[in-house]
Amino acid sequence: MKPVNFLKEVKMEIQKINWPTRDQTVRYTLIVIGISTVIAAFLGGMDFIFTSVLDKFILLR
Repeated sequence: MKPVNFLKEVKMEIQKINWPTRDQTVRYTLIVIGISTVIAAFLGGMDFIFTSVLDKFILLR
């Protein structure tokens, strides 16, 4: 396949893509940031709890 033909086909395929609107992109980005923040807070809290519990067990010895 010639490079010129390949690039023409790529352009045709890109035009077929149903791109999200700006509002959809912003909404989905905020959802991802929100979910990531919640998961990070949960994991941070669990880490803090486990560390505190392990510190108490270690200090008992």
